[in-house]
Amino acid sequence: MADYLLNYTNPVFDQAFQLVTDSPLLLVHDSTVRICFQLWVVLTVLGAFQYLLGSTLNFYLIFDRETLNHPKILPNQVAREIYLSLESLPWTATVTVPWFFFELRGYSKLYDTIENWWEIPLQLVTFFLFTDCLVYWIHRGFHHPSVYGWLHKPHHTWKVCTPYSALAFHWLDGYGQSIPYHLYVYLFPMYKPLYICAFVFVQFWTISIHDGVYLSNDEIILSCAHHTIHHLEFNYNYGQYTTLWYVFV
Repeated sequence: MADYLLNYTNPVFDQAFQLVTDSPLLLVHDSTVRICFQLWVVLTVLGAFQYLLGSTLNFYLIFDRETLNHPKILPNQVAREIYLSLESLPWTATVTVPWFFFELRGYSKLYDTIENWWEIPLQLVTFFLFTDCLVYWIHRGFHHPSVYGWLHKPHHTWKVCTPYSALAFHWLDGYGQSIPYHLYVYLFPMYKPLYICAFVFVQFWTISIHDGVYLSNDEIILSCAHHTIHHLEFNYNYGQYTTLWYVFV
C-alpha cells in the first residue's frame, strides 16, 4: 500500500522539492528522509480528506440534524469535533509512518497478484475477526482508570455523537486502536488492493457507528445502536464490528 501512495504522489513532491532544495535527501526517491516525510504528508492529507469527505457526506445525506438540538449536544460540538480530529491527525500520521516504511522494506506479507479466488473471502473474514478482537481488548484497556482520563476520555466528551465524532479523540487513542489493522499484514498474507479497500471501509464504518442512524439491532453486528450505548454508558460494546468477544469476559 505504501508503494501506491508514494508512486502516485512522487511527481507532485518532485516538483515541490526541486523548487526549494537540491539535497539528495529530499530529491532521491529511495532516501529514507524523503520516504518518511512524504508518507507523513500523504497520510495526514489523505486522512483529513477522507475524514472530512465521509463525515460531511454523512452529515448532510444521512445524519438527522435535528439531533443537534438534543440537550446532551455540547455548544459548538461539530466545530470542536473537527478541530480535535484535524489536530490529532498529524501526530497519528507520525507514529503510523514506520508501519508503512517497513512495509516498503519488505517486512509485511502484502502481495500484488492473487492466484485463487477463495483468498479474498478468507482474508476478509480473518482480517475483520482479527482486527475486531484486538480493537475490543485495546479499547477495553483504554477504559482502565489508569489511562482513561488522559487518553480515552476526550472521545467520550461527545455523549451524543455526530459523524464528525468518528475521529475526534486523542491521537494516541486513535493510533492504539489502529494498530491491529497494520499488524494483520505483518502476520498474515493479504492481497494489497483488498487491504486498501478494507482500510477505506474501516474509515467509513467508523463514521457510520457515530451517526445515530440505527440500521441494525442485530445482537452480533455492532452497529450505531450499540456504539451509542457505549458513548452514553461507557462500559459496553468495546468492539468495532461485533459483540463476539464478551464470551471471554
